[in-house]
Formats: sequence, structure tokens, C-alpha cells
Amino acid sequence: MSQDTKFDESSQPVTETMVGETRKTVDDRALDEAARYLANHEEFGPMTPEQEKAIVKKIDSWIIPLLVFSATLSAVDKVEIGTASLYGFQKDNGMVGQQYSWLGSILPLGTLIGLVPASWLVQRVPAGKLLATGSFLWSICTMCYAPTRTWSGFMGLRFLLGFLEAVSIPCFTVLITSFYKKEEQPPRNGIIFAYFSSIFNGFFAWVIGYIPASAPLLRWQYLYLLTGSINVLYSIFMWFVLPDSPMNAFFFTPEQRYHATQRLAANRTGIANRVWKWDQVWEALLDVKVWLIVLFNITINIPNGGLQAFGSIIINNLGYSPLVSSLLTMPFGVLATGGAWAFSYLAARWHNRRALTAAIALLLPILGTALVYGLPRTNVAGQMVGLYFMYFYWPPYVVAISLVQANTAGMTKKAVTYSLVTIGYAAGNLIGPQTFRSKEAPKYTSSVIAMLVSYCACMLILMVYWLVGAWDNKRKDRKYGKPKEVHEGTVEGFVDITDKNQDDFRYTT
Repeated sequence: MSQDTKFDESSQPVTETMVGETRKTVDDRALDEAARYLANHEEFGPMTPEQEKAIVKKIDSWIIPLLVFSATLSAVDKVEIGTASLYGFQKDNGMVGQQYSWLGSILPLGTLIGLVPASWLVQRVPAGKLLATGSFLWSICTMCYAPTRTWSGFMGLRFLLGFLEAVSIPCFTVLITSFYKKEEQPPRNGIIFAYFSSIFNGFFAWVIGYIPASAPLLRWQYLYLLTGSINVLYSIFMWFVLPDSPMNAFFFTPEQRYHATQRLAANRTGIANRVWKWDQVWEALLDVKVWLIVLFNITINIPNGGLQAFGSIIINNLGYSPLVSSLLTMPFGVLATGGAWAFSYLAARWHNRRALTAAIALLLPILGTALVYGLPRTNVAGQMVGLYFMYFYWPPYVVAISLVQANTAGMTKKAVTYSLVTIGYAAGNLIGPQTFRSKEAPKYTSSVIAMLVSYCACMLILMVYWLVGAWDNKRKDRKYGKPKEVHEGTVEGFVDITDKNQDDFRYTT
């Protein structure tokens, strides 16, 4: 039995044990749930490359589709307000001035407030069950749009929707890190956080467009009833099917469950620990790298917030009918998703160049924004090409998520960090719609300037993150030497210690 003793942030000793033995550690609070699982289950032989390949394939076959549909339906609930506007949503409800813009901003404000309880819940409640519950509740909220006919009522619903959806991104992030190794995470992020919502939203809007005007309800009411009911049914399905970690994944054999858990030790970020640790909270709040990603998320989501609410309206202003406009929004998702996949794949293959990859990807939305601003409105084809390129802001966002996943250890620190990052997402989405001034339609000069400034600022933030991470790695190399690999057969890698307090933890840049 190995008797290498480590210390957690509270200077309490943690004694590593061989997996096959049942002896407990000195400080049980410091152990990740994966460490307890491995220590109290039958030990299997070393995992072969063929076995690992089969495990990853099985995870991809179950977890990816479950999370993709959840993320997509969640996004549809948020962005379909733009599609509803094509079918008279603003006119039918008597909206004037900046009222519609405030409907775009109030949702992320709800998310900002919802992240206070969400940061605690995501650390204390199994992520799969929390996601399914949140999804069910915000889907009920979506269906309530149909009978609502006042601006104040929609403001309340949009706030509540944002509040409930606050758990979504932290849950997705926890689930990805609970099943995949660091180098596997970027391409999976590119799939799970794909921009499928515009494809689904465009299709639903196209279907709704064929409902006759003589129908008992307005077309936009049918849109909310359709998407909300689909998500209610899917949330119930997800409650029973989506696992929280490899330890309770029903699709694994006992041996696969063991190996799927053990292989994640190399991440040094743990899987689950339900003990709230205030020292990890303070570390997250004082970590420069965390705040750089928060700032990045605020900045990159200023364009996102505006385009979600006004993308379909911009197309409609080019002279297209509501039905055609809804179809023309579908390529948004194809291009953003394809770009996310491509740049996430590059980020996974190009070692320690993720920040640089995201910075290079930002050149594409800068080009698109310049085209939309510089070309005359009469050049409809050029305007459409520029608009489509503007949606390439999504790949840098997806790549940046993988930096947070790879570089945060300690379960409480992860919960706080993921919530802070989502606060950045919400803040950017709150600001974005306000850059679109109704009096500037159809060119929206202020929003175009805000986008260009945001993209350039994001490139600078990413380069600073790269330098800070590289400096931290060199400092640890000088102090502790080169990092040692995790030894299979021990609970090393599954002790709830933060990245800063692990001698062998190195940051992905």
C-alpha cells in the first residue's frame, strides 16, 4: 500500500490507498466520490487501448445525443422570440420603442440572479437530475408565453426563464468533465454547444408559417406551445436516462464503469465531492485566469445577445417575407456549428494553443461585421454573406469553454468558476440587445461598432490568458520540476484539491 501523504488546503492529511483495498483515508472530506467508488469496488486489470476506445465510443453514443438535444432545446426557448417577431409578436402585443430590446436583456438578468443558487446546487445535486429538473421547469415557463398578452407579463416570464436556465451551462460543463479526459473535451464541446438552435428554430418557424390566419390562436402562440411541449416531454425522458457520471451510467458493464472512472484521474480535476469548501470559493474569486475568461465571456456574448434577438429581424429588413426569413436563419446554425467543430478539433490537436486558436477564429466574425457595415443595403447577397460570417463568433466561445474545463480543479472551485463564467455569458447577453437602437434600424450602427470592439477586445484577452497560463506552468516547473503522471491503481487524481495546490497540475493554454 502506498503511504504517500498529501495535504489539502486545510492542511489535513490525505493518505492515498490502492484501489483494490477497502481501507479509508484519514480525511474523508478531501476524497472525491470517484476515489471512494474505486476504493470500494472490485479491481479489474489495467485498461487496454481497445477497451478505452470502446468506452469512449459508448460515452459518445449516449452522452453526446442527450446533451446536444438538451442544449439545443434550451437555446430554442431563448432565441425564438426573434422568430415570433416575424409573425407579429411585437405588433400583436403593442410593443413600442425599446420594449422589445428589454425583452432580450431581461432574460440574462434572470440568469445572473439565478446563478447564485445555481452555483450551490450544481455542487450539491447530481448534475443529470439538476439539468432535467431545470429543463422541465423552464419548458413550462415557455408554454406560458402563449396566453400572455402584456409587456410586463412577458418581462416576468423572460426573467423567470433566465433564472431557471442558470443551471444549464454549469451542468453541461460538469457532465462533460465527468466523462471525458482533457484532450477529449474540446471536440465534444464543439458538438454539445453547437448552434443547432437556429436550425431547429428555423424549421419550427417554417412549419408555423403554414398555419392559416383563421386558426383560433396566433401563429407565434403555436410556436411557443410547440417548442415548450416538446421540451417538457424530453425533460421527463432525460430524468430517467441521463447519468450523472461514469459511476452510475447504466450503459456500462461493471468493468467499463470502473475503467471509465479510473481513466479520468489524469485530469486531476475530480468528478464529484458534495462538501462545500470556502477556501476553494476564495481561490476561485482571486484567480486571475478565472476572471479573464469571465471578461472574455462578457465581451464575446455582446454580439450573441444582439444577434439572438435581432438576427431574423435583420434578414426581414432586407425585404424577405417572414416565411423566407425563417428559412434563411437556418444557415446560422450550420455555419456556427461547423466552425465550432473545426476550431475545437484544431484546439484539441494543437497542443497548448487553445487560446491562440480561439483568437484566430475571431477574424471571421470581424470580416462578417465589416461586410455588413461597409456594403450598401441594396447589395442583398453581400449583406447575407456578411451576416452569416458574423455568426462565427460562436467557435471562439466554445473553445474558451474548454480552457475552463481543463484548468479548474476542486469541486467547490469548479462550481463557483462555472457559475462566474456563466455570469459573464449572461452579462454579455444582457448588454447585447441594448446596442440595437430602434431609431437606427435597419443599419444599427451602434451595434456594429459594439461588435467590432468586442471581437478585438476578445483577441487581446485570449492572448493575456495564454501568457498567464504559460507563466504559471513555468513557475511550477521551477518550483516542483516536471509533472509526474498519475499512477493507475491509486486514488491519486481524485482528491478534492484545487489546481493551484496540486504540485503536478499544469494549465492548458
